[in-house]
Amino acid sequence: MYSIGEISNMYGIPADTLRYYDKEGLLPFVKKTAGGRRIFTEDDLGYIEVIECLKKSAIPVKEIAKFMEWCMIGDSTLPQRYDFIIEQEAVLEAKIHQLEANLAFLRWKKWYYQQARDAGTEEIFFEPGTRQVARKWRDEYEKSLKQ
Repeated sequence: MYSIGEISNMYGIPADTLRYYDKEGLLPFVKKTAGGRRIFTEDDLGYIEVIECLKKSAIPVKEIAKFMEWCMIGDSTLPQRYDFIIEQEAVLEAKIHQLEANLAFLRWKKWYYQQARDAGTEEIFFEPGTRQVARKWRDEYEKSLKQ
């Protein structure tokens, strides 16, 4: 048996957050003592890991609560849980793809600013008479990545 404080320490989740999760229906498996204190069992630890993963994946609390409800119902909800995970996987993959694109752009800009800083001006990048970066510079950056 684990107290809320022990679970908080084990997973780095503030006790207040665990209480909030319970209030919002994310912890339907948690038992309470006669005095109202939450107690967690060894079996509950896997659920905590699932909740934390879903939460860190930016899934709304209400959706996580529904998923946990399905878990408590049992095998009859396996199709719903499977579909939910497939859907969340696709959402997370799209976010990762977007983050990778953002990171690639930031790395390009880091290279750009390093070159401009070294030259003392960013005007070296501009098309004559404009403030538009000439395509050749992005190409040069891309070429530098391949080396």
